[in-house]
Amino acid sequence: MNPADIEARIKAALPDADVKLEDMTGTKDHWRARIVSAAFVGQSLVQRHRLINAALAEELKGPIHALTMDTLTPDEAAG
Repeated sequence: MNPADIEARIKAALPDADVKLEDMTGTKDHWRARIVSAAFVGQSLVQRHRLINAALAEELKGPIHALTMDTLTPDEAAG
């Protein structure tokens, strides 16, 4: 799957998100994502991951086989 499409899906759910993607296998179906958003403030790690999983629900059924996430608030990313 194209990284720009993944980023667009995440940004549709979290417009302020800073998204960095890494294709972990070169096959465009195993991704590592670093996502920084103020929407994560006050949320647990599970809540953060659920937000991203919901944004990519259709893609996680097919073109994305694996997704590793680092979900950070702006303060966490800065420090």
